[in-house]
Amino acid sequence: MTLSDKDKEYIWHPFTEMSDWCADHHDPLVIERGEGVYVFDKSGGKYIDGNSSIWTNLHGHNDLRINQAIARQLSKISHTSFLGTTNEPAILLAEMLVNMFPDKTLQRVFYSDDGSTAVECAMKIAIQYFQIIGQSEKRRFVAFDNAYHGDTFGASSIGGIKTFFSRFKDLSFPTVQLNSVDDLKSVDAKEIAAIVIEPKVQGAAGIRLWPDGMLQELRHWCNLNNVLLILDEVMTGFGRTGKMFACEHEGVTPDLMCLAKGLSGGYLPLAVTMTRESIFKAFLGSKNNTFYYGHSYSGNPLGCAAALASLRIFEEDRVLDKLAKKVECLKIGLNSLKLKNHNISDVRQSGLISGIEISQEFGNIGSEICNAARSYGLLTRSIRNIIVFMPPLVINEEQINDSLDAIDKAINVIVS
Repeated sequence: MTLSDKDKEYIWHPFTEMSDWCADHHDPLVIERGEGVYVFDKSGGKYIDGNSSIWTNLHGHNDLRINQAIARQLSKISHTSFLGTTNEPAILLAEMLVNMFPDKTLQRVFYSDDGSTAVECAMKIAIQYFQIIGQSEKRRFVAFDNAYHGDTFGASSIGGIKTFFSRFKDLSFPTVQLNSVDDLKSVDAKEIAAIVIEPKVQGAAGIRLWPDGMLQELRHWCNLNNVLLILDEVMTGFGRTGKMFACEHEGVTPDLMCLAKGLSGGYLPLAVTMTRESIFKAFLGSKNNTFYYGHSYSGNPLGCAAALASLRIFEEDRVLDKLAKKVECLKIGLNSLKLKNHNISDVRQSGLISGIEISQEFGNIGSEICNAARSYGLLTRSIRNIIVFMPPLVINEEQINDSLDAIDKAINVIVS
């Protein structure tokens, strides 16, 4: 049996129609290695990683500095419990993260292992916080239509994509689902513990952009109504929108922030939930207030070592300073692509996050277009009829243009 055959025989893939995957005519792409923005399959095929390996990779594959940081830590210890002990990489990473935000704002770091658990953690903190301070009626959440915050039960409770979450809604945390900030006018804040949102742009909704000023409005409403603001920056964090964090575009600091994906540079599973000191202190003073939540790999030294190396690369390579030209190149390229390809109904962009929407008359053919793009050296994924292009930050302008050219050719092949 080939590797592809063994994959189809033994593995269940996420977000995948497995009857199509296991069909005789389907030959799964087996990725063998990576270098910079490129990944290579077992047959020697070379592709620009147009979705950053599901929105995680920042500085390219096989970066020597991150590799060495992991190797140095591996020579000491690969994992140790975070329940009852601690470790140097986790301590130093927490310090570095806290110092990335305004003084006396997000001062505490809680470790977990992915975006879903980071969000789940934030939600449980919010509920328990209000229980501790004597406001247990605050147990509901506000989230938004088409939101995606992960797949654990708490995170899926605030998800707004029916295809993913409708089967489990009757088992979920109580949530008020809104379409826009204007809908807050009809919300009774007395029972609301927190608002949860991906700032600036919703990813899984199809790269849906939020209007400018929305975050400031949410922050103001939360302040007036004693409601916590939870920002899910799992996708938008670490330079994706052109700034280190998307909330910086509006000068907003949340009460809790969820980070994962690019936190480790895309090398190892790692997530954090950051919160204000005032929230943390409410959990002190009584065993009954202890936050009984955690994961076996919380604060994993290898993941934290990778994250420390990744954050140092931002400084060493002046990554954010160099993004402006790349963002402008993508903007020009997207607009040009839309003008010359009449099969594209819309393009949307926030920093190096972009979505190319194919006209609805063709139906949801995004996956077919992405498959065709492989022939032109691009690997990416779609959301229904929207081609997502979200490359590693290390990509250069020539590679951006090559990627858009591959998408253009792939569209023409599928809809011709």
